[in-house]
This record gives sequence, C-alpha cells and structure tokens, in this order.
Amino acid sequence: MLLLRLEAPFGVFRTFAAGSFRPTAGFITPSAAYGLLLNVAGIEMRHDDGNSVMTTIKKDLPRCRLAIGALEPPNRHSLFQQLHNYPVGNTGQEHRPATKGNKYNITPARRSFLGNLKAYIAMDGNDQLAGWVRDGLAGKREHQYGLPFLGDNNFLIDRLAPVTDRREAFWYTKIDATTAEDKADNVTRLTITIDRAEMGNTRSALFAPLAAPSREIPEGAWVEVGY
Repeated sequence: MLLLRLEAPFGVFRTFAAGSFRPTAGFITPSAAYGLLLNVAGIEMRHDDGNSVMTTIKKDLPRCRLAIGALEPPNRHSLFQQLHNYPVGNTGQEHRPATKGNKYNITPARRSFLGNLKAYIAMDGNDQLAGWVRDGLAGKREHQYGLPFLGDNNFLIDRLAPVTDRREAFWYTKIDATTAEDKADNVTRLTITIDRAEMGNTRSALFAPLAAPSREIPEGAWVEVGY
C-alpha cells in the first residue's frame, strides 16, 4: 500500500451544478485524488476525440483502490467573482464595443472552496502505479503537463509525500440509508469516476468522516477507481 500526505492552503472539488452558486464537495474526492496520482506518475488521462465539445477521459487507465482521510477537518469559504465568457448567440452583444475585444458577457457568481487541507491519500491494489507515483515524486517520471493543483490552477499543493508512520485520521467512509441519519451533519457526496460525455455514467457516493480519528483504515473507506 502507498500512503501519501497531502497539504494545501486551498482546494476546490466541483460538483455538477448550474446557476450562480458554484459548490464544492466537502473534501477531496476519490476522482480528484486519482487524477492527482496520475499527474504525479506522468500518465496522461485527457483525450480529445475531435468530436466532443469538452476534453474527455481516456479508457484503459490503471485501476486501483483509494481511501481518503482528513488529518484535520477543512475550513469552508466562499467568495464572489465575476465570470467572463463568450455567450452563445446574441446575448450581451450590446456590451461588446465597450470591452474592446475582451470577453463581454459578465455574470456574478459565488464560489465555494476549502481551506487548510491536510489529508491522507491511501492507494492499494496496483503496485506498478504505486511505483510510478513514487518515481514521479522523486522526479524520475516525465510529466505531460503543468504542476499538480487542486481543482483550480491557482490552488497549488504545499506538500505531497509518502508516509511510513501513519497517524490517526478521520477516514471518509461510504454511508447508506441505515447509517445516514447518524452522520447527517457531515455527509458529503464525493465523485469516484467522472464521465464528461455522459454525466449519467459518473459514479459518486455519500461519504462521511469517522466520528473519531483512527489509525486503521476501515474497509468502508476503500473505493475502486479506474477507467
């Protein structure tokens, strides 16, 4: 098993939503943790099929099991921001001359994000991928693009390193109808795998952190991730 300690001042893990409020999941999602591991390992997961309006995800990417734990509960913040875009059709055309070539459709939005992220990412079930991640952290893997970040390219990571002496953590475990009532205050939906071309194929589940920190990783915290 590979255990990594992640520390970052800020992070955001967007859920699928429309409107002026842009929410975030309550903690780093398995899908985001998986993308971070592939980035470190130098494995390209983006695929441009030439037809989709968005960048899709490659198939046959390495599979593994992941568990996520919080060393400390993160803080939740929000801010207001002006979102600029090129609208479809004639919306906002009257503002075009005043912006002199810049994006002219401006929409105010409120964005939620997390602060003071201190997490464990545990990976199991794929020794080859674990070796590539270790090599990537040591600078021995070729990187396809950029620095690792957490949901926004301004939210860079302070620390990502293997851990041998594991501390207690609030491991996020999957919950169901029989356990949701006891954990109602801390329940959050975390995405496990994402399908950008067909959102109905996106996998997610309700998770909640343990009530008391544990050094052992509970079986309910493990999820299988891969494409």
